[in-house]
Amino acid sequence: MGHGSTLGVFAGSTPDPSSYSYNPDRRIGGLFVNFEGGSFDDFRFTSTSGIGVSTLKWQIDRPFIFFENGVSYKRYVSVYDSLQADSPAGNSVATAPGPGIGRNFLTVRFQPHERIELDANYNYFRDVPTFDPTLISTTLLDKYLFQGFSAGMRLEVIKQLWLYAQLGRSSRSGDPTASLNELYGITLGRVPWVKIRADAHYSRFNSSFGSGYYESVSLSRNINDSFRLEVLGGKQNFSSAYSSNSNTHYVTSNLEMNMGMHYFFQGGYTFSRGIIQNYDQWMITMGYRFDTRQKGGQ
Repeated sequence: MGHGSTLGVFAGSTPDPSSYSYNPDRRIGGLFVNFEGGSFDDFRFTSTSGIGVSTLKWQIDRPFIFFENGVSYKRYVSVYDSLQADSPAGNSVATAPGPGIGRNFLTVRFQPHERIELDANYNYFRDVPTFDPTLISTTLLDKYLFQGFSAGMRLEVIKQLWLYAQLGRSSRSGDPTASLNELYGITLGRVPWVKIRADAHYSRFNSSFGSGYYESVSLSRNINDSFRLEVLGGKQNFSSAYSSNSNTHYVTSNLEMNMGMHYFFQGGYTFSRGIIQNYDQWMITMGYRFDTRQKGGQ
């Protein structure tokens, strides 16, 4: 058993287009404190709370407080909750709603057997997320597609073959009836002979920011910890009052490679064709990791 606490500060921008509050002009900063203890082989807990402020073009957008808490017991059960309360400033188009809960995500996972995983979730957000909707079909935004209550299951039917599904009931203000969101997938951990991991994914959703569906297939290969290659392809149909992005077909690839103890290389290419927008995108990164650990793990 071990216990620890951390007091720190955070500051920066929101450059990740898959984040809830993505905006190139957003800047955030604040303070946080973390407590954790226990063991991964027994009972374990972690708790983080903090306060901060978010700005847009250096104008205060909203002050906020947040709480992230998690408890788990071995591999059998875990509970995680993330909550943020804030007070948006509002603008000339929308009146500020006042202080309140901005978003909350609660998940409970239960694993009665090493081949069976069950989960129940509750997802709420007051504001419309500002992530990049072109990323919906990459599965990076799945956590935003199910508003309200949802439940899922992941089952290893035979060795290295998983089936998974998630169903959720979403109800929004002004909707005459609630909607059913669906997600289904199959994962093959190791394709025979070629040693490639494969996944096929389908989701149909109706959320506060829009509705649609997507289908995707991914292939990936890891060689030790030094090389990873992934190719993802599929299509999505998305309709929203905030964005036009329908009937898009795409293929994207990503390569990650470590070169020695400190240097690394990342590269990627995306090909996208749709009714509204066509584009090709290249990404190349060369980097150096600072590591103060001595040889031998000391």
